[in-house]
Amino acid sequence: MKILLTGASGYIGKRLLPVLVQNGHEVICCVRNLKRFTVPEHLKASTNIIQVNFLDKDSLKNIPKDIDGAFYLVGYMSESSDFRYLALECAHNFRTAINKTNVKHVVYLGDLLNAQSSLINLASKRIIEIELGRGKYNLTILRCGFIIGSGSYTFELLRDLIENLPVLIAPKWIKNRCQPIGISDVINFLSKTILNPKIYNKDFDLGGPNILTFEVMLNEFANKQSLKRPIITLPFMFPKLSSYWLYLVSSTSHKFAYNIVRRMQMEDLCRNNDINKILDIMPISYGESLDNAFYKVERNEVVSSWKDAFISSDFDFNTLNDIQVPTTGCFIYSSEKSFESREDCIHKIWRIGGENGWYYGNWLWRLRGILDRLVGGVGLRRGRTSWNELNFGDTLDFWRVLYTNKKEGRLLLYAEMKLPGEAWLEFSIVENKLILTATFTPLGLMGKVYWYSMYPFHGFIFKGMIKKLTEHHTAEKQLLISFKK
Repeated sequence: MKILLTGASGYIGKRLLPVLVQNGHEVICCVRNLKRFTVPEHLKASTNIIQVNFLDKDSLKNIPKDIDGAFYLVGYMSESSDFRYLALECAHNFRTAINKTNVKHVVYLGDLLNAQSSLINLASKRIIEIELGRGKYNLTILRCGFIIGSGSYTFELLRDLIENLPVLIAPKWIKNRCQPIGISDVINFLSKTILNPKIYNKDFDLGGPNILTFEVMLNEFANKQSLKRPIITLPFMFPKLSSYWLYLVSSTSHKFAYNIVRRMQMEDLCRNNDINKILDIMPISYGESLDNAFYKVERNEVVSSWKDAFISSDFDFNTLNDIQVPTTGCFIYSSEKSFESREDCIHKIWRIGGENGWYYGNWLWRLRGILDRLVGGVGLRRGRTSWNELNFGDTLDFWRVLYTNKKEGRLLLYAEMKLPGEAWLEFSIVENKLILTATFTPLGLMGKVYWYSMYPFHGFIFKGMIKKLTEHHTAEKQLLISFKK
């Protein structure tokens, strides 16, 4: 069967794709930017990629007519009126386009509906379901709560809290209950739902077997890491203060933290999970989901991460296609140095950032990250998804990857820290030289003041960095370095 997979480059989509192919389907992947999505070699024979933006009606012409089923995995995690309007417009455009195809079945994955939600939030979730339900196809609605898996925002949030705080001081919503589910079960439900007549035109809630409070989830997470984390619960709850506290101690953006807090204020429990019996799926426990996530993280096998989504920052996705490194009206710092081994140099560049650091002046990078967090920026806590691979659109500490090509020897990063202007950092290999270029476009007088005040630090950091990147280690030294790590 031919399946249309929207949100193919997202956290769920990347994990669902190989399962659909394994089940014998031909998959049409919808992505907003073709450069940002790379299909693994073993999946290419059964996969086609099309560029579709559901806010751009012209791009919907790229959807083939002969599809049998479709997944709608497009969502916006926000309660603002702008985002609610965009979400509704996307759903409307999707329905209109899909009605012109031969599709028999559409599966929509959304959030759990909660009676405690505000009327506006509840209505915004239901209106998407209603809009999709107006189509000529059979519709199945799956609603999901907190997902536990390597790279999921729930798992990363728990890890940030446990690893960064010796004592947890939390508001009273930490006593609220939820029903977390493992990412492997979510993928299993989705793959077995598509084109299954038993569940046409029905809706179900997806949840794990354990009903837990956030406090219990934190304690079990800490136990898995052999850590003791006392939890002090405050008798009151201030959403804005809680979201700012969550933002400061985790890798999330402030807007995202605010939406997480709003969601955690309400209990997230399943109402109708009859799908477990229909599909004969018994979800794994919260503890097993954690074990699976730790296993993937330890082996550098994180397939997808919420941090690589643009919601993890204030980055405007719509500017991505047009963004170019300026050559006029900007400040440029450039340094170059010869190297002995091209392979060794590229090896280091593509492992920069995250836990590996920036090779030189790491304390200054950490200080810059702290200052960025204090003024509402993303800081360094996002790290990187993979320790040895960088893809277009990935996060790299407070940078975003705009171009990556090992064969060409070029890596281009765009700054997402708070700045009075825009900044780019580029690594490029030309013959036997590494060229490091920092470009800054100032915004008014403050931008110029910022550049000149930071210039001495740039010289110190970048000269030291390029020296480290071009140093060549013998195989014996490399082995020793790897052993020490």
